[in-house]
Amino acid sequence: MEKKYMPQQNQGISSFEATTKRIKLLGLKSIFSKILSVLVLVCLFSYQITLAQNPTSSFSSSELSLPIAVEIALQSNPLTRATSAGQDIAAAQMLQARAMRMPLIQLNETLINSNSPVFVFGTLLEQGHFKMDNFALKSLNSPSPLTNFRSSISLKMPLFDQDQAKTRMNQAKLANSQASAQSNWVRQQIRFQVIQAYYGVLVAEAKKKVANEAVNMAEADVKRLQALYDNGLIVVSDLLAMKVQLSEFQQQQIQAQGDLVTAYAALNTVMGTPISTPNNIKDKLLEREFLLVSQEELTQLALKNRPDYQQSLMNVAVRSEDVRNANGQYKPRIDVFANLGNSGNYLFNGSPDYTVGVSVTFNLFDAGRQAKVKEFQAARVGADAERQHKEDQIRLEIVRAYQSYLAAKERLQLANAVIKQATEAKRIVQDRHEVGLTTITEVLRTQTALVRSQLNVLSIRYEYYVSYAQALLVSGQLDNIDYFIK
Repeated sequence: MEKKYMPQQNQGISSFEATTKRIKLLGLKSIFSKILSVLVLVCLFSYQITLAQNPTSSFSSSELSLPIAVEIALQSNPLTRATSAGQDIAAAQMLQARAMRMPLIQLNETLINSNSPVFVFGTLLEQGHFKMDNFALKSLNSPSPLTNFRSSISLKMPLFDQDQAKTRMNQAKLANSQASAQSNWVRQQIRFQVIQAYYGVLVAEAKKKVANEAVNMAEADVKRLQALYDNGLIVVSDLLAMKVQLSEFQQQQIQAQGDLVTAYAALNTVMGTPISTPNNIKDKLLEREFLLVSQEELTQLALKNRPDYQQSLMNVAVRSEDVRNANGQYKPRIDVFANLGNSGNYLFNGSPDYTVGVSVTFNLFDAGRQAKVKEFQAARVGADAERQHKEDQIRLEIVRAYQSYLAAKERLQLANAVIKQATEAKRIVQDRHEVGLTTITEVLRTQTALVRSQLNVLSIRYEYYVSYAQALLVSGQLDNIDYFIK
């Protein structure tokens, strides 16, 4: 029975050990899974930080569109960071202006050792250690050196500060508004630059395609004329003339490729990304119709919405606050103050004392006050003149942008009609040449005219896009790009 029992006991112990090992293994697995989960969360968090620091990494090169390009530029363009710093400066100035109305509290610790009769006499009184023996002439005239530890907390608060705090507060508010206007204006300019560069890439792509088609067309004509020449149907001058045409088209193709690389570099620069960043834009420079209000309405919108013009108006207000501040020097200044101190011959003993009071200061004569008022009044006149100059410049910019828009719109209509005529003329001359009814010179002329008209349409279409964006910019309406993505 013992032999039968012992194996059962060993089997129980073995089963217990196995169960213990499984529990430990499950515990290790649980710990490992927790560690793995933490590592995954850390990686995801680091990835989100990377995306926040480098927003362009969240967009693949095959997804670049105008809204994405504008968003990248608004986040990465250095000018955006510069205006953000300006807003931070304005906010700090606002806090400084508010602090002028708050009390000033100071802690002061001084240690003085002296045998000056006046110092010793006064300090003994201040410490509360003055005795009858100190009235002796020897003690008064030649006292022993005395050490004084003076600890004090002082408070000073303006009740009326000649309108300085109010002036600084108003100027700080104006500076904050100016910084916001500057940020808005820079963002509009960045949108315009992105539109200009983005459609610059599209027009470069389209011109490259036209150049490639012209080369293919010329190569096909060279091949056709070579066959005719081999069969003795044309003279060699016709073949050579077509080869010259092919060479000219190939030069245009090379130039178009260079222009395309430059256009992509310009777009990357505006977006604030490395200049050689590869991008793949799938959009095309399509035929669009943009509607624009009259020139007079644009002018009124510009004087109402242009952030830089609003800045000039606020600059006049800032100079007016300077005049007010200078005139405030003719008013009295009223301050309340308090002091709590302790004086003793050791650091931690002595006699406490306090002082409270109100002070009124009035400048009876200040030779520079009137000159300062005149200085700020002249500065206000100058600021108003600058505002008038800005208004005149805005009116001129509106005229220039509006006329460019109208000219591009009308030229585009004519250019589209010319393309149809050039295409038909090229087909007719090509057919006539194949049956020997015209010369190779006519073929070359119609080919050149067709390619020129195609390139001309693309250039004018690009000008139409950009002139419309320019009109929106100079009128202060380029707050978004909805006009270009509808």
